[in-house]
Amino acid sequence: MFYFVKTPWLLKKFYPQCLWTLPTKEKKIYLTFDDGPHPEATPFVLDVLKKYHARGTFFCIGKNIVDNPALYRRILEEGHRVGNHTHNHVNGWKTKSDEYILNVREAARYIDSDLFRPPYGRISRFQISFLKSELKFRIIMWDVLSADFDKRISPEKCAWHVTAHARPGSIVIFHDSAKAFERLRVALPMVLGHFSDQGFRFESVG
Repeated sequence: MFYFVKTPWLLKKFYPQCLWTLPTKEKKIYLTFDDGPHPEATPFVLDVLKKYHARGTFFCIGKNIVDNPALYRRILEEGHRVGNHTHNHVNGWKTKSDEYILNVREAARYIDSDLFRPPYGRISRFQISFLKSELKFRIIMWDVLSADFDKRISPEKCAWHVTAHARPGSIVIFHDSAKAFERLRVALPMVLGHFSDQGFRFESVG
């Protein structure tokens, strides 16, 4: 399994239509959570964010909202933002564009947002162009990957990925999913504590 913890500038240049960071001179970090809502991981995330007076952005899978509607409502009621992450977590590189767009539209029945994040970060230029021009989405990528989905690494390593690489304006990915929860439950409080001690604020993607 290969991935970049810190997104290289060349990849950002290849997809200039996507948002990778939110440039700011203030001490702000943008925590994002993919693949929920999940009945165990999402309540944990919400409780920890509340403890640190933090706001996050949850890129939700449509079918998971169908299965967990109360959790989705809780995300919104507690002041966080949501985004579309397709209905079935489909890979844009392996899915015909018409099928991909239909899947995004299906998720949009349940997710009222102009934010979109492609699962795995894999999306074609045509798909980006269509989602932006026709469906008026903003495509939100990321600057720092916690890699909490990687079962080979420790929770502490996940936290270090973020604390070592995040800077003001960084968009950071965690996952409120069953696969990531063992690492998320340790790494997220460590990250929040580390940056809170340095005077950072955690805001949702605007």
